[in-house]
Amino acid sequence: MKGLRHLSQEQIVFTLAVALCIGFAIMLPGFLTTDNLLNLVRSVSILGMLGVAMGLVVIGRGIDLSLVATMAISVAWTLQLAGSGVGLPQAIALGLGFSLAVGMINGLLIAYVEIPAIFATLAMGTAVYGFGRYFLFGLDVIYMPDGAEALLWVGQGSLFGIPAAILAFVLVCAIAALFLRWTTYGRYLRAVGDNLPAARITGIPARPIITMQYMISSLIGFAAGLVTSGSIASMNTRVANSTMVYDIILVVVLGGIGLSGGRGNIRNVVVGTMLIGVLLNGMTIMNIQYTLQNVIKGVIQIGRAHV
Repeated sequence: MKGLRHLSQEQIVFTLAVALCIGFAIMLPGFLTTDNLLNLVRSVSILGMLGVAMGLVVIGRGIDLSLVATMAISVAWTLQLAGSGVGLPQAIALGLGFSLAVGMINGLLIAYVEIPAIFATLAMGTAVYGFGRYFLFGLDVIYMPDGAEALLWVGQGSLFGIPAAILAFVLVCAIAALFLRWTTYGRYLRAVGDNLPAARITGIPARPIITMQYMISSLIGFAAGLVTSGSIASMNTRVANSTMVYDIILVVVLGGIGLSGGRGNIRNVVVGTMLIGVLLNGMTIMNIQYTLQNVIKGVIQIGRAHV
């Protein structure tokens, strides 16, 4: 462990990912084939997109436990609207508006009412799921309607041989990285996460920035939901009650973004996603049970905290 002390969290995780690739390539025939590697990245592209959303919030010293519920309900409602005769562009606009409204309420509760983020977003996730199931639609699974087949390309199509889901992940990463590095609001977000009182003293509009970060999280979550629905031609709202949000946090923290805020970048999310992707792909090929995979992921998280 002493030999790792001089390495950053990002470098350690990248080294582990490369080591796993080498190990799986030796043990598992076909692991390093182009098709398998594309499938590997494609399989974690949605997790990576959600990791970017969570990463931005964590850099701002927050957390969004409502992210998965918001994604599931907003996209399921979009499919429901498209299937009931609403045009696809209008259905997407309404679903996106719902998602942004949830993000704005999260931000207002945290920034202005000053409810701790973990409680506000946990309660909001529960409320959004209940609201969607009671008022918007009554089914657990909403299938892709005839009027929304265009979304199938986002999840199942490809461009120049690269799956569209991977391209969506790359695009989200690029935009988020540019936002953090080159925009005033991106620098404000990092400053608020690093030291909120100091940010306020220097004149940074801290409360609007906090509200903005949760709206951005919801925006990216909605985009990830569209890719999800295109991949499986449906949206299963039960995912809101799954452990997916913990996998998202694992990707963010594993890559090196500290929960104390103000530190980290999108590259950390990419590295964390790569490690989880390699690990899950290898364990799936080895036919390791899903429950045991969860145990292994938990041990990795504990190991990360120790390092």
